Amino acid sequence: MSHHHDTTHLDWDVMAPLLERGAELYRPVYERAAAWVAGQVPVAAVRRVLDIGSGPGVVSCLLAEVFPYAEVVAVDATPGLLDRARARAEHAGLGDRVRTRHAELPDGVSELGDADLVWAGNSLHHVGDQRAALDGFVRLLRPGGTVVLWEGGLAPRHLPRDIGFGKPDLEARIEAAAAEWFAEMRVALPGAKREVEYWRALLADAGLSPSGTRSFLLDIPAPLPGVVREQVLAHFTRQREVLADKLSAEDRATLDRLLDPADPQGLRLRGDSCLLTARTAHTARRG
Repeated sequence: MSHHHDTTHLDWDVMAPLLERGAELYRPVYERAAAWVAGQVPVAAVRRVLDIGSGPGVVSCLLAEVFPYAEVVAVDATPGLLDRARARAEHAGLGDRVRTRHAELPDGVSELGDADLVWAGNSLHHVGDQRAALDGFVRLLRPGGTVVLWEGGLAPRHLPRDIGFGKPDLEARIEAAAAEWFAEMRVALPGAKREVEYWRALLADAGLSPSGTRSFLLDIPAPLPGVVREQVLAHFTRQREVLADKLSAEDRATLDRLLDPADPQGLRLRGDSCLLTARTAHTARRG
């Protein structure tokens, strides 16, 4: 999904390595979620899956494993991410069942073809009119089909409240700054409409029967494995870049120390960094 605004534009090609590594780290979350969804639907009857906002295809390939009789279509607006999804599927031996489709939301939804399962992973909030996008998802569903909507959860935490320098509660202020950035991003989207983000009600308003909401925890305690530490570093590097004008000079200086590879209290060397977060999925079925 793409949009254009001086301070809120997301360059998905630049973010591709971060997205791919992040999706791989979150794979345990998606595995548990996919198993939960598979318990709600007749797996053998799922013949076509749309992974909307697929990014580099980590989840698309997982869905192909969980639903072995289905064609899975990885749908994204960034060709570079679809290239990664295609290569991943080929490497996993799933190239015959995982397809890619370039499409923008919401305009391209109507051209995606029908499906038994529509999986929208943190993609709806990049659409100005979320209600209209959900209506589009519903029109794609075959009778008995299911929408899996990933929205909400808990922001990730990586550090103790007091890290030994700077003002305590750094991540709480980063989270507040990120929320402000997110609100600006939403307002800048084409056709943006404000909605009460009660996803169960929005799914019901779209004509579906809500069937469940569940949050999935990712808890990787300190000390972090190297691959997770690299992702945490990338996360804070991006926060430093994107939120610089929303953070105080003191907090920017604290982030600079955390990102300094030579600082003994920086993220590369400190032993107390972790990764703790939760993602929330909402499911609903078409009668």
